Amino acid sequence: MNQPAPELVGTRVVHRRYVPYSHAHYAGNLVDGAYSLALFGDIATEMCIRTDGDEGLFASYSDVQFRAPVRAGDVLEVTAEVVKAGTRSRVLEFAVHVVARGAATAERPGAAEILDPAVVATTATGTVVVPPPA
Repeated sequence: MNQPAPELVGTRVVHRRYVPYSHAHYAGNLVDGAYSLALFGDIATEMCIRTDGDEGLFASYSDVQFRAPVRAGDVLEVTAEVVKAGTRSRVLEFAVHVVARGAATAERPGAAEILDPAVVATTATGTVVVPPPA
């Protein structure tokens, strides 16, 4: 299933995830930054499976930016895109966007709202490696 590396550039994967209240770590129902990094690991795994038929391994991050808080009750859209591809390495750009957020009130404890525009919460650039072509 290995493809020539240049054809991989531009390949994109998208995940959506609800952040459960059990993941709140800090006051204000804030979730720690490691939550976004774990999502980047999950989406990188799917990217490697799609492009190379292997789960691959995460090698490094070259940049991570925590731009806005992630809170329990958020709905996140996580994206990964191949921006550079070598024989065995893939450089991916990642982003976490908050697309919906809980908006509870005393009268409506389950209230939530769609955020338009979505809030960019976390961005990163990372490198994954896959086995050599067969």
